[in-house]
Amino acid sequence: MSGDTCLCPASGAKPKLSGFKGGGLGNKYVQLNVGGSLYYTTVRALTRHDTMLKAMFSGRMEVLTDKEGPSAPLGWILIDRCGKHFGTILNYLRDDTITLPQNRQEIKELMAEAKYYLIQGLVNMCQSALQDKKDSYQPVCNIPIITSLKEEERLIESSTKPVVKLLYNRSNNKYSYTSNSDDHLLKNIELFDKLSLRFNGRVLFIKDVIGDEICCWSFYGQGRKLAEVEFPEARIYEETLNVLLYETPRVPDNSLLEATSRSRSQASPSEDEETFELRDRVRRIHVKRYSTYDDRQLGHQSTHRD
Repeated sequence: MSGDTCLCPASGAKPKLSGFKGGGLGNKYVQLNVGGSLYYTTVRALTRHDTMLKAMFSGRMEVLTDKEGPSAPLGWILIDRCGKHFGTILNYLRDDTITLPQNRQEIKELMAEAKYYLIQGLVNMCQSALQDKKDSYQPVCNIPIITSLKEEERLIESSTKPVVKLLYNRSNNKYSYTSNSDDHLLKNIELFDKLSLRFNGRVLFIKDVIGDEICCWSFYGQGRKLAEVEFPEARIYEETLNVLLYETPRVPDNSLLEATSRSRSQASPSEDEETFELRDRVRRIHVKRYSTYDDRQLGHQSTHRD
């Protein structure tokens, strides 16, 4: 056998334990049984660093052996720890460096073993990797793109947030092309991007590019469709604010209440009657969320509003 780590099935027989002093082993190969995982390495590798393993195999600590172990004259040296990461421990002792696992949990497990064996260099590597993963960039806003009807249904049913879906199919736009049609479609996409950045923490925004419609917005709350509209922009804003009624838990939007609290006398000269009424309606919808509860069963499809 070579000096590389060897993982073998542990012997089924219960070992007979006896004390053994490791000081006289020199550069001999030793067999290690770490929690049932078997390894074959040298004392030189185990004693390169000032660790608990060096203390064990330089005579400073007593080690336990199974005298009836196969082939090796010293038998299996027993270490009562989980052997999952011991191969990585050995590689670090040999090479002073390793490739850490990608999984954060496995790095934590490896660090716990390194702390037990007092391998400070490996502990530092694990701590640094965990900090890097913690500080790694997380996207501000993730927008799922629907690939099938079943995927859309699962996303909407499993979401704990209200859902806003924009369906657009630019390839269908050629069949109803006008001088303003592309501009109209791009305005919808820009509005979707703006709303998703503003409300991504409270609403799940999804894109559908496989449907037949050229451009259509759908709004969902608690698993059911609430509305389906195309334009104008003010109506899309209104429905987006309306789905916030279906947040769980409900969160008051003080900035929205403040923005819609101006009286008619405080309205700007450029604000027409229709805009003022729309803003007032949005406020009433938002306030209503704290005084009503929608007890319809989930999955109920409401009638689309015109």
